[in-house]
Amino acid sequence: MDKSQLQDFIKSIKPDADIRDGKNYLEVTVPAADLYNLASKLRENRETDFDFLVNLTGIDYGKDFGVIYHLESTKHKHFIVLKTITSGRENPAIDSVCALWNTAEFHEREVYDLLGIKFNNHPDLRRLFLDSSWGFPLRKDYVDDVNIVSK
Repeated sequence: MDKSQLQDFIKSIKPDADIRDGKNYLEVTVPAADLYNLASKLRENRETDFDFLVNLTGIDYGKDFGVIYHLESTKHKHFIVLKTITSGRENPAIDSVCALWNTAEFHEREVYDLLGIKFNNHPDLRRLFLDSSWGFPLRKDYVDDVNIVSK
């Protein structure tokens, strides 16, 4: 499946998805509420078969947070980048994709640990590297008076 066919497939599932032909990969942005459904269909469809979550990372946009997923089909040799934005900074949350890709378990824990984004239905969402005294050090508004980390 080439980028054009992949784009058509995504549009058939989520017509209002923001799809861009990035430098290397097709980049698809959807609301957080729609991400799991789209990811599930990309994983389960035989023509797309995105069987490998290469990377999952979080990003602080200032007002909101984002989560970015790099997916690969090892069978069909195609890639895609899924992006979503959480609502607000107070209690950012998004549905976990651990049920689709086991590798998400530690990636999501890392994002939670460093940015404070919660992943609903995660099987073991707890801090991975830091204790709670650190807060969330990758947030742009992070202030650390105890551990003396400055930006």
